[in-house]
Amino acid sequence: MRDKPLPEDAVMRILEEARARNYRYDRFFSTMCTLPHPIAVKAHEMFMETNLGDPGLFPGVADLEERVVAMMGEMLGCPSASGYVSTGGTESNIQAIRAARNEAGRRDGNIVVPASAHFSFDKIGDLLCLEVRKARLDENLSVDLSSVESLLDKKTVALVGIAGTTEFGQVDPIPELASIAEERGIHLHVDAAFGGFVLPFLEKKIAWDFSVPGVSSITIDPHKMGMSTIPAGGLLFRREECLSALETDTYYLTRPKQASLTGTRSGAAAAATYAVMMHLGLDGFKEMVDYCMGLTRHLLAGARKIGVLPVIDPIMNVAALRVPDPSNAREKLMERDWHVSMTREPNQALRLILMRHMSRENIDLFLGDLQEII
Repeated sequence: MRDKPLPEDAVMRILEEARARNYRYDRFFSTMCTLPHPIAVKAHEMFMETNLGDPGLFPGVADLEERVVAMMGEMLGCPSASGYVSTGGTESNIQAIRAARNEAGRRDGNIVVPASAHFSFDKIGDLLCLEVRKARLDENLSVDLSSVESLLDKKTVALVGIAGTTEFGQVDPIPELASIAEERGIHLHVDAAFGGFVLPFLEKKIAWDFSVPGVSSITIDPHKMGMSTIPAGGLLFRREECLSALETDTYYLTRPKQASLTGTRSGAAAAATYAVMMHLGLDGFKEMVDYCMGLTRHLLAGARKIGVLPVIDPIMNVAALRVPDPSNAREKLMERDWHVSMTREPNQALRLILMRHMSRENIDLFLGDLQEII
C-alpha cells in the first residue's frame, strides 16, 4: 500500500485499464451469468452500504429480502417458503446440506448426488466431513434411479437432484427422487441455480419444484437468469425448521440469531433482485426465456447445417455440440475471441450457454468461425 494518497483521477485510470482487459459479454458462450438488468444496477447502487447481516439496522432492505424470498417461493410452488438471499449457488448448496445434516444429527453421514452435480458438492463433502456418493447418469444424462437407490444407506443425510445441469441443462427425475426421499425420510435438495429462473417459463412444463411433495429445499440464483447483480443467490426451504437448523447465536447484533453462512451480507443484492423481479414480472421473465430458447434453436439449426450435432437435445438454453477434438476446437475459438467451455468425458463436447446478452448475429459469426476451424 502507498504511503501517500493517489489522486482520484489516477486511481480511476488504473481501474479503467483493468476493466479494459476484461472480455466482452457478447463473446461469452461459457458463462451462466449475464449483464444485470439496468433497474437491478440502480437498486444495487441505492442500497450499496446496507448489511443484511445486521438487519435491525437496515429494516427497509430486510423487508425487501423477505419479499424476494416470498416471490421466489411463490414462483416455485411454496409461497410460505423460508430462506434468504445468499452469495450464489455454492453457498446455497452448502447451507441446504448443512441443514439436512444438522436435522439428521449425524457427523459421519453421506450425501448422494448425480454424477452431473456441480463441483460445489465436492466442497461440501470436504467442509462438512460428509462422504459424497455420485450416482451414474442414464442415456438422457439425468441421474439413474437404480444407481441412486444402490448408494443410499442409513447414514445418508441428503439426496440431491439437479434442475438444469451445469454441462447439459438436463433435469433429473425429481418426482421419483422425491418418492425415494419420502420413503426413507431423507432431505431432498434440488439444485436449480441455473434452472430456477428458466423452468417455470418454458412451454413444456416439468415437475421439479416445491409443487412436488418431498422436495425439501431449492437453490436458485437471481444473478444468473434472474438478471440481478452479482452476487445474488437464493436458498429456499419448504419448512422453517430447516432454516432454524442453521441458526447460531449473534449476541452483539440487532437480532439474537443468524441462519446465513456469511455474517456480513450485501443488502444491495436483495434490493437488486427485488427490483428486477418486480419490474419484469412473470411475463417479462417468460419473454426473456423465450428469447434465450429462440437463440438456442437458432444455434442448433445453424450447427446442423455445418454438420455439427448436439450431444442431446436441450431442455433449456444450454447446448453441447459434438465436434472433432473439442479441446483443440476450443483453443482455436478462443484465439478468435469466442469464449466457450467443455463438457467432461465420456460426452466431451463444446458447451454453450445462450444468455440474454447474446444475439442471432453473433451466433452466425460464431458458427462461421466454427465451420472454418473444424
